[in-house]
Amino acid sequence: MRALLAEDDAILADALGTNLKSAGFEVEVADNGAVAEYLLTKQAFDVGIIDIGLPLVDGLTVVQRVRAVKPGLPLLILTALDGLHNRVAGLNAGADDYLTKPFDFPELEARIRAVLRRSQGAAAQPAAPAGTDAVSVGQLQFDRDARRTTIAGQPVELSPREWLLLDLLLSQRRKVITKEQIAQAWSTEVSESGGPSSLEVYIHRLRRKLEGSGVGIRTVRGLGYLLETQD
Repeated sequence: MRALLAEDDAILADALGTNLKSAGFEVEVADNGAVAEYLLTKQAFDVGIIDIGLPLVDGLTVVQRVRAVKPGLPLLILTALDGLHNRVAGLNAGADDYLTKPFDFPELEARIRAVLRRSQGAAAQPAAPAGTDAVSVGQLQFDRDARRTTIAGQPVELSPREWLLLDLLLSQRRKVITKEQIAQAWSTEVSESGGPSSLEVYIHRLRRKLEGSGVGIRTVRGLGYLLETQD
């Protein structure tokens, strides 16, 4: 496995590089964001490990630019910024995971291997037939054209609002979906006769229906909801 480590602290970069090599990774180190962006977009890597506070180009910008070019490349952010808005910004930029400093190397290694497993699992999903608008995440198969949802091949019955909610979460993966966005999506559909009015009720129902799919809905307090894969 080939890893790009973007870290401008030379002592930390050396320590992490040594540990990653001991764990079986081939490591390339970039000490600024411009070099990290160039290497990640121009060369073949299995994972990118990126500090936010990089010189020249900050880590969030690197993640955004790399994600636009290589949407399937696992990217993990390292940072001393541990506020909720920092974590949300990192995930919205396109990171697959977010680890705050200080940390122990075993946790970093475990998180790297987790994002690699998720990436490899997604790559192993069969490609959608030509002409269809289908999404595969974990065991979940979501076909917009056929308006069909399955988990491990078994059909899942969704109400119109549940279907729209899942469609929105899937189409905006790695981004927090606000309640306002959900309300706007629902406004395009006729209200469900006799259905509950509370968004939280639909979130609860959809979470239960997604059990066993490897996909979950995380509440980001004060902001909205985020679709995430589960190990």
